Amino acid sequence: MSALAGTGTPPFRADQVGSLLRPPELRDARTRHSRGELCADDLREVEDRCIREAVARQEAIGLRAVTDGEFRRDYWHNDFLAQLEGVTLVPMEGPTFQQQDENPPIAKTTGRIACTRPIMVDHFVFLKSVARNTAKFTIPSPSMLHLRPGRAGISRAAYPTMEAFWNDVVLAYRTAIAHLADAGCTYLQLDDVSFSYLCDPQIQAACRANGDDPARLPRTYADTINAVLADRPSRLTVTMHTCRGNFRSAWVARGGYDPVAEAMFSANVDAFFMEFDDERAGGFEPLRLLPKGKKVVLGLVSTKVGQLESKDAIKRRLDEAARFLPLENLCLSPQCGFASTHHGNALSCDEQWRKLERVVEVAREIWSH
Repeated sequence: MSALAGTGTPPFRADQVGSLLRPPELRDARTRHSRGELCADDLREVEDRCIREAVARQEAIGLRAVTDGEFRRDYWHNDFLAQLEGVTLVPMEGPTFQQQDENPPIAKTTGRIACTRPIMVDHFVFLKSVARNTAKFTIPSPSMLHLRPGRAGISRAAYPTMEAFWNDVVLAYRTAIAHLADAGCTYLQLDDVSFSYLCDPQIQAACRANGDDPARLPRTYADTINAVLADRPSRLTVTMHTCRGNFRSAWVARGGYDPVAEAMFSANVDAFFMEFDDERAGGFEPLRLLPKGKKVVLGLVSTKVGQLESKDAIKRRLDEAARFLPLENLCLSPQCGFASTHHGNALSCDEQWRKLERVVEVAREIWSH
């Protein structure tokens, strides 16, 4: 492979999805806080210190986009969604994570959806204040308000029609994103498992049981994202990450991107973070449908296991992908975050950092990153 100039704007040749394993000090502080043994101010002091250290480590290994590791959250999606008006968290229903006796709650719509106050803007402001490199912030995609509960989980009293529901979701997300942009955010990622989940017949069946047509949903979700981003500031880069579930190294769905690629690629984001760590993701053939001018960040390094991928193995996979999409349109990352929930995945902090280092190493060798 020939060396190519590095990309100067996000996504970067070596990038990351966002969440990081919680350090022991932070895990202990959050446990003590939940028991009423540590006040909110003292918890924030621990969070601040751990985020500073994580940002410094990310920058030291060469990542040009740094995150707060989602250290102030319990779940990648619920902490945000629960702050929208009209959302209630309930126990998970339908397909669950493989071989897990605990599953994250899901968000149901019990009233009118609205964003009446800034959500997580203080999280971003602190991250930006301690980062020398680009501060990347992640929020759940608007489709996360619908996929798991479906029509059955959306109050018919609040929303007799789905058109009204999606209109309110768009307005709420426009407001939330505007708050982040006004605070200086220039790199935002929408975390969206819906497209990859809908490749799985089991998930499709669950959608039908919830009163939805799974064949129509990918286009509905993409159209909603486009409506949300219609008035975004020109300085704001927006990417979308999709995976098949990531909870304590477990997963929910399987299946290649073929059924959803066309609709997914119609989402007006700048790049797509796509999970390709094992056979559950299928082949690279759907990449041929990517619109001109967009990028795909290949998630080739697993965050579910501690075993480190070899540089040669990653390069071979990049070669395979380059048969369907020019190398200049590709970037590299882990397949998901390392701790989509506070529990974290089944690997050590040292293994996590080594994997991120490996992403940077390979990107430098391929693209002279």
